[in-house]
Amino acid sequence: MAAPPAPLSGQDVGSFAYLTIKDRIPQILTKAIDTLHRHKSEFFEKHGEEGMEAEKKAISLLSKLRNELQTDKPIIPLVEKFVDTDIWNQYLEYQQSLLNESDGKPRWFHSPWLFVECYMYRRIHEAIIQSPPIDDFDVFKESKDQNFFESQESIIALCTHLQQLLRAVEDLEENQLKNEFFKLLQISLWGNKCDLSLSGGESSSQKTNVINSLEDLKPFILVDDTEHLWTLLSNCKKTREKASVVRVDIVLDNSGFELVTDLILANFLLSSKLATEIHFYGKTIPWFVSDTTVHDFNWLIEQVKHSNHKWVSTCGADWESLIKTGRWVYHDHIFWTLPHEYCAMSQVAPDLYTELQKAHLILFKGDLNYRKLTGDRKWEFSVPFHQALNGFHPAPLCSIRTLKAEIQVGLQPGQGEQLMASEPDWLTAGKYGVFQYDGPL
Repeated sequence: MAAPPAPLSGQDVGSFAYLTIKDRIPQILTKAIDTLHRHKSEFFEKHGEEGMEAEKKAISLLSKLRNELQTDKPIIPLVEKFVDTDIWNQYLEYQQSLLNESDGKPRWFHSPWLFVECYMYRRIHEAIIQSPPIDDFDVFKESKDQNFFESQESIIALCTHLQQLLRAVEDLEENQLKNEFFKLLQISLWGNKCDLSLSGGESSSQKTNVINSLEDLKPFILVDDTEHLWTLLSNCKKTREKASVVRVDIVLDNSGFELVTDLILANFLLSSKLATEIHFYGKTIPWFVSDTTVHDFNWLIEQVKHSNHKWVSTCGADWESLIKTGRWVYHDHIFWTLPHEYCAMSQVAPDLYTELQKAHLILFKGDLNYRKLTGDRKWEFSVPFHQALNGFHPAPLCSIRTLKAEIQVGLQPGQGEQLMASEPDWLTAGKYGVFQYDGPL
């Protein structure tokens, strides 16, 4: 088999990777520094002088990081002991081994984009854990919460739709059930537009009722394998014995509005008996600005439960009870915040790979998951998705993403080139989406 193509990197001046490292990442760091600064008095109230000193230390570490990045300094090993420190430093050594002797050490603009972007978020975490007693502070929490609160109208519309649907679900004919399934998948796809790392941490909330826009958005779905998902799950439902489990795993992306769309889909899968349990995977540390951690997951369900809107609070109470009864299970694993592409999972995190093998279907939400599934490489647009996965097949899987990086595979011959000619930013604006399935047909 031919070797996979080179990874995307900031070496390609003018590319999205280059602009991310040059502009977007420093902007995110500046915002993190500003957030720490604005919480100064809160740290002082909580921890006295020690809190003030910690805030200064964290800011100085983040300022140093920003300077290293902007001057393209060599990438340095992590120093603070944490569960993943050794794995990160080994990966850094591995990156160094790929360089020619003349290159010396891996640098920001000359290393794979996926690696340096993940490394930057890991260094933000390091700056915080090196600054006790504020070492559990999430510099992105405010932005995540704001995204949730600004999307209230959409959240009310979706929760109302779900509750009405659940009351009728027993009476739906197969075709109606299938249409509702497709509708909720599309809502979950377009929920992925609310990505705060793309906007540099600026507001990206969902202000309109996405249900009303689904027909208009259909032409922007470049690959639509939702029929395969329906066939797979409806067959599982038909052939399932009373006591057996049909498990769908969802590898989450953004918290806030997107997480609400994922929970609504998960709720429907259980109520329609297309699945009997759902397993969610989030990040162990704050990641890519808006990615879901266990704190975000629990916080959002609490907020929904205490909403003063009847249907929203009903959803929250239902979701809490699904967690309590074990039909919804939340998992943490450090692998999701490592820089490795997913084809390395069976070696690096065999326990996680084994866990995913128990699923009948895995849904990977969002762009970062897509980049890790495909190795973030310079693939031709028409390369099959299966090939780009490079041997990663724990179970039937589907990537649900809006395009926000210069990587897309599995298109029809000429489709990518045609889009390139008419819309130069089609790969990065989040306007287009895909449902890409890999598994038995």
